[in-house]
Formats: sequence, structure tokens, C-alpha cells
Amino acid sequence: MHNRLKALAATAASVPITLFGLLIVTFLIGRVVPIDPVLAIVGDRAPQDVVERARLELGLDRPLIEQFWRYLTQTLSGDFGRSVMTSNTVGQDILRFFPATFELATYAIIISAVLGIALGVLAAVRQGTWVDQAVRVFCLAGHSLPVFVLALVSLLIFYAWLGWLPGPGRQGIVYQDMVDVRTGVLTVDALLAGDIGAFWNAVAHLAQPAGVLAFFSLAYIARMTRAFMLAELRSEYVTTARAKGLSTARIVWRHAFRNTLVPLVTVLFLTYAGLLEGAVLTETIFSWPGLGQYLTVSLLNADMNAVLGATLVVGLIYVVLNLLADLLYRLMDPRTK
Repeated sequence: MHNRLKALAATAASVPITLFGLLIVTFLIGRVVPIDPVLAIVGDRAPQDVVERARLELGLDRPLIEQFWRYLTQTLSGDFGRSVMTSNTVGQDILRFFPATFELATYAIIISAVLGIALGVLAAVRQGTWVDQAVRVFCLAGHSLPVFVLALVSLLIFYAWLGWLPGPGRQGIVYQDMVDVRTGVLTVDALLAGDIGAFWNAVAHLAQPAGVLAFFSLAYIARMTRAFMLAELRSEYVTTARAKGLSTARIVWRHAFRNTLVPLVTVLFLTYAGLLEGAVLTETIFSWPGLGQYLTVSLLNADMNAVLGATLVVGLIYVVLNLLADLLYRLMDPRTK
């Protein structure tokens, strides 16, 4: 028990250290990029006295250590600065754009987890057969094809040619602003409002971007599940279970798969974190108003406050989900007790 508490304390103590390192990295990025934050605010045609006054107000005339201290205190208080692009605080923008990314990533991870685990288990059980080969080719395609290619092909087939699904965007024009924003997750807000039409319209717009992300993610999940399952199916306890006459289904799901859940938790959490960081290319191609698109547009407009704020949020998501995965790993694996 003492060792377990000590390990948990060490894991928790690593979080602030990691966040502090992330703050240092983002601060240095803001100082080394060839973008002058003053000119991004006042414009490159502003008089010199206006430029100098803005530089003094931002504290850019002070020593680097003082600039970092100011950046550290402001960030820890939740002040990421003001976005040049939207004129809102970066915190307000993140709260507005992140729910769209959360919705897209959540649907994508659900689809990829269900299909990826099922395909991985099937491939492991049928190792060496045509089923196993088909799953491996499918996973190879998911890893090899770039996301933007899949997105463009999906739009071309399902939107332009077949007309089965709507085009880019998060909602059709007819349903724009028809549902009160409560959670920011459009499908949930539509259900809370009792608007079934808006709900299905939101699901239809979700289908393509979520499907593209799910295809890319489930290829990795299926490959890792197959590897974990093969290791378990070769174990001695599986041989013993077969000798006792247990059914294949019980051996696979009650014994082998149960032991793969521990490493699979880490895989699923890190995959979800990767989706939550903002699928930049997917959100851009499908005009999905999420964090990835916000980060891309901010970078193109030299809006460094927005870029650094969004980068910090992405890093925080990775740290938190990695910590949760580690805690669940310790809870689920009896060998860590």
C-alpha cells in the first residue's frame, strides 16, 4: 500500500513539472518565431511611436526572465491574452471552439474503439488466414493514406457524386442558430431542445469528418489489439484453458481479451488525446469550427496569443489524459498493487 501511494504521488508530482516545461517551450516559441507580436497588433504601417508604445505595454522591452515571469503569472491566472483575429480573449475563443473538436473527437474514438478492437481480436483469433491478411491490409491503408486525401476522397464520393451526405460545415443553413447552445456539443444540445431534425442534421454533418478520423485511428487500435491478443493467446494459461475444454469464445473474451484491457487503456487514451488536440487538416477541409481550425487560422494570421493559448490547452489535454491512463493502468493491473 505504501509503495502504491508513493508511486501515485510521484505521478501526480510529475504533472506540474511537465506543465512548467510546456510553459517554457511555448514562451520560447513565442520569442523565436519570425513574427513580431507588436506589428501583428498595430499593423506594419503604424507610426514608430505607436509601435514603441505597444512594445512597452506588452513588456517586450524588459529582460527575458521578467517577460517569462509575466507570461507565467498571466497564464496560471487563466489570462492567455487577447486574440488579434477575433478581438476576444483567447480563453473565450477556446471555450467557443473546443466543444466542436470535443464532439468530433468523441464520436471518432467511439467508432474507432468499437471497430478497431473487434477487428484486432478477429485478426488475432484467425491468425494466418485470409481474414487476418485482410485486416492487416486494412490497417496498412489506414496508416499509409494521408488524412487530407481520405477527407477529399470522402467529399468527392459521398457529397459530390452520390449526394448521400451533406458538405462541409457543422450544420445546415436551415438549422443555423435554431438550437440554444447549452453544452456546445451540437448533437446533445439538439436532443436537449427536442429538435430531432437538427439532431439528425448534425449527425449527418458529423459522419464524414468523424468517419475519416475514425478510419485513421481504428487502424492503429486494431493493429495494437491484434499484437496484444496474439501475446495473450500464446500464453500458458490459454493452453491450460483449452485443455480443460473451455469454449473458444470464453477463452478469447473472458480470459485473453480481459488481460489486454490494461495496455489497451493507454492506447485508447493517447489516441483520444491526439484527436482532441484538434485534427487540423480534417477540420480545415470540412470547415469544422473546432480548435484545430482555430489554431490554423490564428497561425496564418500571425495571432501568436491564440496560437500559444491553444498550444497550451493541447499540452494540458495530453498531460491530463496521460495521467488518467496511468491511474487506470495501476487500478486495473493487479501486479501494480
